[in-house]
Amino acid sequence: MNVLYEETGSFKVGAVLAESDTSLQVEATHGKRSKIKAASVLLRFDAPPLGEFMGKTETLAEDIDTEFLWQCCGEAEFGFADLAREYCGHAASAVEAAAILIKLQTAPMYFYRKGKGRFRAASADTLKAALASVEKKKIQEKQILSWSGDLQRGTVPEALRAILPQLLYRPDRNRIETKALELASESSGLSPARLFERAGALPSSHDYHLGAFLFEYFPRENGVYEEIAADEPPDMPLANVAAFSLDDASTTEIDDAFSLTRLANGRYRVGIHIAAPGLGFVPGSALDKIARARLSTAYIPGQKITMLPPQVIERYTLAEGSECPAVSLYLDINPLSHLIEGQETRIERVRIAANLRHHQVEALDAAFLAGEERGDLPFEAELFFLWRLALELEAARGKPATQQDRVDYNFYVENERVSIVERRRGAPLDKLVAELMISVNNNWGRLLADRGVPAIYRTQSNGKVRMTTVASPHQGLGVSHYIWASSPLRRYIDLLNQWQLLACVSGRAPPFGKNSADLMAAMREFELTFAAYDQFQNKMEHYWCLRWLLQERITLAKAQVLRDNLVKFEGIPLYVRVPSLPDLEMGSRVLLEIEGIDLIDNSVNARYKGAVES
Repeated sequence: MNVLYEETGSFKVGAVLAESDTSLQVEATHGKRSKIKAASVLLRFDAPPLGEFMGKTETLAEDIDTEFLWQCCGEAEFGFADLAREYCGHAASAVEAAAILIKLQTAPMYFYRKGKGRFRAASADTLKAALASVEKKKIQEKQILSWSGDLQRGTVPEALRAILPQLLYRPDRNRIETKALELASESSGLSPARLFERAGALPSSHDYHLGAFLFEYFPRENGVYEEIAADEPPDMPLANVAAFSLDDASTTEIDDAFSLTRLANGRYRVGIHIAAPGLGFVPGSALDKIARARLSTAYIPGQKITMLPPQVIERYTLAEGSECPAVSLYLDINPLSHLIEGQETRIERVRIAANLRHHQVEALDAAFLAGEERGDLPFEAELFFLWRLALELEAARGKPATQQDRVDYNFYVENERVSIVERRRGAPLDKLVAELMISVNNNWGRLLADRGVPAIYRTQSNGKVRMTTVASPHQGLGVSHYIWASSPLRRYIDLLNQWQLLACVSGRAPPFGKNSADLMAAMREFELTFAAYDQFQNKMEHYWCLRWLLQERITLAKAQVLRDNLVKFEGIPLYVRVPSLPDLEMGSRVLLEIEGIDLIDNSVNARYKGAVES
């Protein structure tokens, strides 16, 4: 006696060696013996021989028409042996019954399994839908092969071109376009970006990297923001000062300006004037939603994406020759001691006499240090006074305003050519601006805290800087209160704090109350977004360093060892790991050979050539 039984989802046959009520011992055609449950047995047979049974059964099953078999079934549940008898028109042989069983088992769209050897036919509607799905899948598979072939031949099908950003930056693996791209990438050995680059669908490697950033953080930008205008600020008194700003030549969002006025009592009044876009729109307005979505100006070498639309910036930037809305902090200074003997915050219009640029007055850095006034530069006397005040402010804090030995780099991109210019931090003009900004943010933070108006503070304790709505000291700066309120055109936190400050100075209820959920949410979102923007800026500075190496045809470069195999190139802010670097002391100067630069991967391969003599 032989049996057909089911084991782990497949059909097997064996000769019965021994049998009990609950189990059987069987021997397979290749001699292996197994113990099986009696409940697993579906069919018993004597003929044909065990070695021929499955072959004959499978051959017969192939000739059975699945559609006709389905038509032979009613709506009720049935056993395979009963269906075999009806299909064959006579008592089915073991081979015929087994063939029907195999056909039922291998057509799950037509027949649903309901238990041991039992099935139920799918309804007509269900079967129709299932068959349509299979046909659709066949068509899709054919389309995937076609699109994949086009990509490998260097052509981008229109269907893929229409969703190119999504395919590059956030592919949906359920879409057939993504499956075609993955197949082409696997078959060609090229990354998706490389495939599109080869096909001419990527305008440039720069656009590829920038596109990733825009896709993530600016997915719905469409130019409609130009239609949204800020309100005209309310009537305000015009300050009796001539203010001037001091910025890099590329700065368009001029947030701060300064003035110096001699008072009748011989003292001097220093004005720190901060642009006031908070007067032009309110929390919850259309412009606020734009600013809240962007949270900060994003800086990229050669370009930037501003937090506020251009028309708002043009209206509220502290532009030369304009009378601009501003929030001003006035400090009355004793000219002998440089002590602050009085202070006042005003909301007013300020006449901007000049927008000074660093390159126009950078000669003052050396003059300040030498204590010699040149007398030939605009606002030189005022800048000298503010420089001396900055030194007093720094001494009062007991902390340096900036890291004196740190080097910053300015990137200038024009006509696809990049220049990278070093700028050392801690220069006198930098210190001047930094100290006055620390002063205004410290004073306004204390003012808001004293009057019980909620604000977002930057604090530092145990070396950790964080944002909080609780007024706490900033140990690193040596001040009791510190907020960001000096860059409202560029940072959303500064704009929020300005709205609170405007209400405080005007005697109105602030827009954000104590324990405001909106204030807390904005703070958390800003921190995450600001960090992401900074990370992308670093990535693009890395990219433009690679472009500079190619542009200048650099094949050998000097670098300094930072730690392990990490080095920094001399003259540019390029940090690279060099696997071939030997074990050298930190600060060692080395010569590197540039072996390859990949602008799509944003990477450079460098090999150690030797030490550089100091």
